[in-house]
Amino acid sequence: MSPSPSSAAVRFAVVGNPGNRRVTMFTDAVLAAGLPAPRIVAWRDALRGTYGFAPGELVRVDSPGEDPEVDRALRGGGDPTRVEGSALWYRRFTDAVLEVARAAADAGATLLGDPRDIAVLFDKRRCHARLLAAGVPVPPALTAPVRGWDDLKERLRAARMPRAFIKPAHGSSASGVIALEFGRPGRLRATTSVETTADGRLFNSLRVRRYEVEREVAALVDALAGDGLHVERWLPKAAQAGRAADLRVVVVDGRATHAVVRTSRSPMTNLHLGGARGDLAAARAATEAAGLGWDAVTGIAEQAAACFPRTLCVGVDVLPGTGWRRVAVGEVNAFGDLLPRLTGLPGSGAEEQDTYAAQVAAVLRRERHRAAAAA
Repeated sequence: MSPSPSSAAVRFAVVGNPGNRRVTMFTDAVLAAGLPAPRIVAWRDALRGTYGFAPGELVRVDSPGEDPEVDRALRGGGDPTRVEGSALWYRRFTDAVLEVARAAADAGATLLGDPRDIAVLFDKRRCHARLLAAGVPVPPALTAPVRGWDDLKERLRAARMPRAFIKPAHGSSASGVIALEFGRPGRLRATTSVETTADGRLFNSLRVRRYEVEREVAALVDALAGDGLHVERWLPKAAQAGRAADLRVVVVDGRATHAVVRTSRSPMTNLHLGGARGDLAAARAATEAAGLGWDAVTGIAEQAAACFPRTLCVGVDVLPGTGWRRVAVGEVNAFGDLLPRLTGLPGSGAEEQDTYAAQVAAVLRRERHRAAAAA
């Protein structure tokens, strides 16, 4: 496909990790639109300050993940699978994004993701507060900082919250997340992918495990509390084929374009932790049968995305309640568009496009409108 006159001048730059599948898939989408291949600015160069932009470039900031060198620079060394260090990672990452934004502005380039939005999206406490203030349904959450296990236990008791998700404030991909439930006096269970070493260090693993000894759970929470925790009520989820189910809805330029059902036998539905893609048609039918309606699901996702109006694309985690009768928003993800082989929702305008092609198309529409307004 050759570029149309309105798109011939569109040039992308991507701040990402060269060779990473995110960067590769976005590059494929740009080329398929008949545009020049995006210029790749490696995250390792961005963190060193050895980069620049050209006037008129449209700059996509992509995930810095899946690169050990970049992770060491952000987290401060050590094994990239360890859980601790997320607060330092957050400070260094958001500082780097701000520097990228300044460099883009100085060069006359345009960012497709706002650094202020990204800073909120990577702080679960701030994101939850922004959604709540906008009237987006979210799980009830503790508001003051959690100092450790004893503090957490007392505050959950006071809030009458016997089941809760404990999340590192700056984590992603379920890193460090604990699904905690209290039973009869003296009984508790914590479900998590965190593996604890003999010397007390915490590492992510691909196996979800359970801890039922309080001193072990206390050690986990105490180790995570220093980086900041977000604690919210564990809402009972809808089920599909006997498995807990939720939804990742991708919103591009204000419109829900893609959705996937994620199912799991554990409380965490992340696909890399044993979750599996479910039946989207069945989920849509279930919402209609329950009286909620699919438009309400996508509408909630779009309402959440509207809280971040300066960012082209977000992935919204929608939590359908038991029986598919109501939904809440669990998280909004700055880099929630990695859904290979998924094409767009019927009526979305992205029916034949993956998430990256939908973003390229949205940018081209923006550019056409801008050019028409300037004419």
